[in-house]
Amino acid sequence: MPFLCNVCVISLLILPFQFHHRQESEDGKTYFVKIHAPWEVLATYADVLKIKVPFKANDIPDNSQMPMNWLATPFRLPEHIMHPEPDYFTASFDNSKCDFFLIDNKDTFFPPSTRNRIVYYILSRCSYFRDECGDKDKKGIKRLLNNGTYTAAFPLHDCRYWKRSRDANCESDRYNLYKYWARFFCFFKEQPLNLIRKYYGEKIGIYFAWLGFYTEMLLFAAVVGTICFIYGFLTYDDNEWSKEICDEKIGGNIVMCPLCDKKCGYWKLNTTCNSSWQSHLFDNVATVFFAIFMGIWVTLFLEFWKRRQARLEYEWDLVDFEEEQQQLQLRPEYETKCTNRKLNRITQEMEPYLPITSKCARMCLSGATVLFWISLIIACIIGVIAYRLAVYAAFASIMKDSPTSNLQVVGPYITPQLATSVTASCINFIIIMILNLIVYPELLPTHLEYENKLTVKMFLFQFVNYYSSCFYVAFFKGKFVGHPGNYAYMFGSLSKLRNEECDPGGCLIELTTQLVIVMTGKQVWGNIQEALVPWLMNWWGSRKARNHPESLYSRWEQDHDLQGFGQLGLFYEYLEMVIQFGFITLFVASFPLAPLLALINNIIEVRVDSWKLTTQFRRPVAAKAHSIGAWEEILSGIAILSVVTNAFIVAFTSDMIPRLVYMYAYQPDSQRNMKGYINDSLSVAKICRSSPALWIFLCRYRDYRYPPGHEKEYEHTMQFWHILAAKLAFIIIMEHVVFSVKFFVAWMIPDVPSDVRARVKRERYLVQEYLHNYEVEKLKVQLSLNSSNDCTCTPMIYPSLPQHEVLSECL
Repeated sequence: MPFLCNVCVISLLILPFQFHHRQESEDGKTYFVKIHAPWEVLATYADVLKIKVPFKANDIPDNSQMPMNWLATPFRLPEHIMHPEPDYFTASFDNSKCDFFLIDNKDTFFPPSTRNRIVYYILSRCSYFRDECGDKDKKGIKRLLNNGTYTAAFPLHDCRYWKRSRDANCESDRYNLYKYWARFFCFFKEQPLNLIRKYYGEKIGIYFAWLGFYTEMLLFAAVVGTICFIYGFLTYDDNEWSKEICDEKIGGNIVMCPLCDKKCGYWKLNTTCNSSWQSHLFDNVATVFFAIFMGIWVTLFLEFWKRRQARLEYEWDLVDFEEEQQQLQLRPEYETKCTNRKLNRITQEMEPYLPITSKCARMCLSGATVLFWISLIIACIIGVIAYRLAVYAAFASIMKDSPTSNLQVVGPYITPQLATSVTASCINFIIIMILNLIVYPELLPTHLEYENKLTVKMFLFQFVNYYSSCFYVAFFKGKFVGHPGNYAYMFGSLSKLRNEECDPGGCLIELTTQLVIVMTGKQVWGNIQEALVPWLMNWWGSRKARNHPESLYSRWEQDHDLQGFGQLGLFYEYLEMVIQFGFITLFVASFPLAPLLALINNIIEVRVDSWKLTTQFRRPVAAKAHSIGAWEEILSGIAILSVVTNAFIVAFTSDMIPRLVYMYAYQPDSQRNMKGYINDSLSVAKICRSSPALWIFLCRYRDYRYPPGHEKEYEHTMQFWHILAAKLAFIIIMEHVVFSVKFFVAWMIPDVPSDVRARVKRERYLVQEYLHNYEVEKLKVQLSLNSSNDCTCTPMIYPSLPQHEVLSECL
């Protein structure tokens, strides 16, 4: 583990090290300190950290073979890659009982991730004060990195990623990871999770395990979503309401009221023919089925992940894992900003702390900052809505004579509604990407607290940033428009910005457009950024040195020129995937192909993340983690919210409920079909003009209101209230059905598999049994070497006890 510095002032009394003068470095400016960990140090700190090591080969037969397992052969990796180490029962290491454990080779007994974790643990507590200074608080490599004494601290990669190490005794795990995992052409292969854990540690391993499991589960959602889309395509010709809209005798004779003031004119209903057909692809009976299916799918995903996570906890020796002391160590940023100190009752050391007044002030400032950024996002969304209202009139004026109809292929599909929706969605995506660059500062004492608080607050910020525009289209657009003669305006009647109406085909197709642009744009941009930015930075940083021979461009200098992974490297990876998870669950009723797009993206994402981690980043310091942390609670919250949002989308954004009410209650011929639905769903308005001469004109608009001249003129009809009651009933029924199934499934599926519980119990039993037998055998050997009256215990402690009592006490 080399540490790069300009001034070396750290006292390394435990670890041997090699010092390389700056003249030996390629740039002639950088000092290198290579630190080594001998067996004695590793064994001592493995005892301190209670690291689990093997003591007996696993004797429980593996009965996990699936029937017809040969079908998965093309997706399998070689056994030595999938399982680089044999399966053992493990126990916490005890340096005084080394012969109890299965130690064949001390050089390879501790895996690489454990070795670099131990070294970093030591360096995090190593003092660097001078005796004459007397400052006992100066300790830890993290503080030296923070104050600029050292420029970097990282474990070395074991070889170059494109070829094995020249030393046959040296491990080449990096090469194996690149060959079998990081290359894109391995996208259909399983992930070597045990090798990832061995090389990078459990924290990175659990992330790739979760990402791989999430991608596998997306396959089922993608298949069902694609089937629902195909159903919409196959029932294209059965779409009666679209036929009526496109019919020259029906839609061609219906004159619609202007969709904006002044610049918008009257228009024929059949001009929305194409959008009506497009809407049917996503707004059909299969939409309801898919919304219910996704509510159950998300429960299965979370429950099966808990089981998968429990299995990994056992296999990776994390069952009794508690957050390590290094995770609870004070952050250097916190130490430098806290001048007050108090006694820690646990460690009995003076530690920095924030007074209650400063803490309250920072909490208020933190809350105000979050509210400010969220308010800024909402203000941007309002600006986009105002853009939509203002630009729609401009597009309507420009396209009044249909100048785009002369364009080949796409011309007939370009309408003012589509042009407004697409441009507004693109602008909204750009705003999202800009606001996404905001980094939220936080002052918390430990890394664990920092990550958990940052996770919650950043997700709240990103939730509003990414989803607010979709919530507007789904639940607000077209719901508060008023009626001709009494329209509602965004900022009051003086603003002249009339609230948007939904297309006669419904707002669902616009929600689909918004979702496709934001979700696809984010995924494409994210993958390009993740792959291209570190590659360009590494290419530029090593442009002079990469042509030098190995003797001049050493292994540690090559690693130094790579990008640092950073403390929050995995945080942003999780955030990206959780935001995607929200898109495919919260709004999936509007776009059944969303899981398919997510599946394609995640297949690429796994390889992009593995490629950049293996080839473009320094090797991160290994860390333990037994779960995905606070993200698990966030995923559970999204899963519950998704049932509500999809129920409301089907009820209020889709036209499914109004159609069903019409077919079963208002169809004049009682034939249970959709003939006459379009005429029934449009109300009549009377427009009076006095220039150039008095005349009366009737136009139609999308609503259920009494016509002019009726005693309840422009009030909602009884059909409106019947539809509203049906919508509310659907929401209640769907939520209760899905939640009942969710809770039943969660109850039926135990979080920990039965075989894992059995293995854990057997391991604990064997640890106790073997340790007991080990102590007995050890005591027998000691007694046989001494006289029959001697005992390993101090005789003065037992002056009056018989020998058999002394022996039992020793045992």
